[in-house]
Amino acid sequence: MAKANGETKRIRLSPDERRQQLITLGVRLLGERALEEISVSDIAEQAGISRGLLFHYFPTMQDFQLAVVAHANAQLLHRVRPDDSLELFDQLRDSIERYIDYVSENRQSYLALLRGPASASPDLMQLVDQTRLAIVEMILAQMPIPAQDDDRPRLVLAVRGWIAFVEEITLSWLRAETITREQLVDLLVESLLTLSLALNPALGAALRA
Repeated sequence: MAKANGETKRIRLSPDERRQQLITLGVRLLGERALEEISVSDIAEQAGISRGLLFHYFPTMQDFQLAVVAHANAQLLHRVRPDDSLELFDQLRDSIERYIDYVSENRQSYLALLRGPASASPDLMQLVDQTRLAIVEMILAQMPIPAQDDDRPRLVLAVRGWIAFVEEITLSWLRAETITREQLVDLLVESLLTLSLALNPALGAALRA
């Protein structure tokens, strides 16, 4: 609501609402720039608060960065969650397509988080690794393999390796799109299918069915 003198009236928020507002602003800026390029001044100005008030909700800038990355990672996991209405192969392809779309929309932050100065932070990398493991578990949960199968540790290790492959290929593609998006999706899908067939022929056959 605007005041008579043209100034914008600040909206009073509860502590939880204000904290969530700051995180949301950080995630939005993360789509435009690297994490380390988001300043206290940027957040304070857009939230309509003083610089000092940010630290009332987050003791340090790193605490704020961790909260922003955790929220962004949750968004990524939501975007790539398999669609149970699809057949197994279509679930895989659909999730990979949505992964590529998400990182394309957040290109700068994705590149910076995995290869920029932020990648030197053990706390930030722990969040990233937790997200990788969540994706591994998400993939294995869709596969026709019992949770207590003796071969599961080997499959977990292999899929974690595939995630690293996906990240490296995607990072290279984001820097220079030498192939089309569809060709990239085909490459990532086929790589998992080939790996699955080598690990477990029955699993590979189920994915290709």
